[in-house]
Amino acid sequence: MFWDNVLFASRMGNQLYENSLFNWYMPDSFDPGHPPFLGFILAIAWKIFGHHLWVSHLAMLPFTIGLLYQLHVFVNYYVKDKALVFFAFLLVLVDPTLSAQLVLVNPEVPTLFFFFLAINGILYNKYYIKLIGLFFLSIVSFRSMMLAAGVFLFDFSNYLFLNKEKLKNILTYKFILSYVIGSLPGLLYVSWRLKTKGWLQTHPDSPWVDLWHYASPTEFLRNIVVLGHRYVDFGRIFIFIFIIISLFIFKKKLFTKDIKQLILLAITSVIGIVITSLIATNTMGHRYFISSYLVIILIAFIILNQFYINKKLIYSLLFIGLVTGNLWIYPRNIAQGWDASLAHIPYHNLRQDAIQYLNENDIKIEETVTFFPNSTYIDDVDLQGDKRIFEKYTSVNKYVMYSNVYNLDDEEYDNLDTNYTIIKKFNNLRIHIYIYKLKEK
Repeated sequence: MFWDNVLFASRMGNQLYENSLFNWYMPDSFDPGHPPFLGFILAIAWKIFGHHLWVSHLAMLPFTIGLLYQLHVFVNYYVKDKALVFFAFLLVLVDPTLSAQLVLVNPEVPTLFFFFLAINGILYNKYYIKLIGLFFLSIVSFRSMMLAAGVFLFDFSNYLFLNKEKLKNILTYKFILSYVIGSLPGLLYVSWRLKTKGWLQTHPDSPWVDLWHYASPTEFLRNIVVLGHRYVDFGRIFIFIFIIISLFIFKKKLFTKDIKQLILLAITSVIGIVITSLIATNTMGHRYFISSYLVIILIAFIILNQFYINKKLIYSLLFIGLVTGNLWIYPRNIAQGWDASLAHIPYHNLRQDAIQYLNENDIKIEETVTFFPNSTYIDDVDLQGDKRIFEKYTSVNKYVMYSNVYNLDDEEYDNLDTNYTIIKKFNNLRIHIYIYKLKEK
């Protein structure tokens, strides 16, 4: 369990597991507002197989297999040469942010599975497949609800702008009914929350209330820059450079019907998430836009296949660019989306080593402070039954457990450098954990 998934998987799942599977009323102390869809799935699996981390990954497996299959079906629709489908699928699959989700217990995998299920239902004209995808997409999280709205925008816009259908021919009873039924779980959940709690995302006593507000003009401009960075981060910049160069070379010839449709999908699918991310604070995770990343990567492959001669060389460069995106680690004063690439992988074993060191040297966990996402019960992360808790850093504690996968602010770094001494280091593949001790005065 890593990053926000400690909340969405462990804490929400444990609440259902230890109380009632069907009581989705979360305690205000950690209620993020989102439906506890993933927690519900995990709690059922824990009831059947036991409360273990491997069971959590087992519960993710059907969604992972389903996502991979639906991605393959999606790619197969656009890549006409069946011999090249594998290479197109592989290029999409190695996107670092997608790869990171496939090794974590997280709600993004089921979200993407239901999203591509719905999209494939539209592309292959399978009405009930689209309906099933929409139905479950609308209940995973608030962002999945926005993706469901994005599916509607794509479906509607595709008919209107690309197929040149008249409005009366688009908004048929069958078309409207699919989105009414598909949105029912989300509408019922939102109505239930407003009735029982009176709020959706935060409340005055919420632990995240200070992080959420409407963006000021300066913050809005910053959000635009951050959004652009999210798209080009972790090797995707090579995809964008290739597309931009291709646009200069081939100009209007580039815009085939398939590419126009994919551009439409890349924009409409996440338009609600993009707007929310720009006008509010604390809403800019890399993983929020994965569906758009994958579509853009497929666009790059189609351009390469249809317009270039040196296909193997360019494909190799794009593939290597994405794979090595997992090696991008920024200087410590630059915040990084650690749940958006595979760079975090060594951290988990190092964390176990650090906890063992604390145990062997009689340093109490309760007296050792740390940072997000480690400031929680040990059991929330590895599900091994250890109910000791790492408290959140407060700058005056005797011991501090720090890793470069924690994003600290400059003041926190300055305090560690000035007032603390490193007593133990754990390192592996540019990921490290330090145990600090407060200097004696």
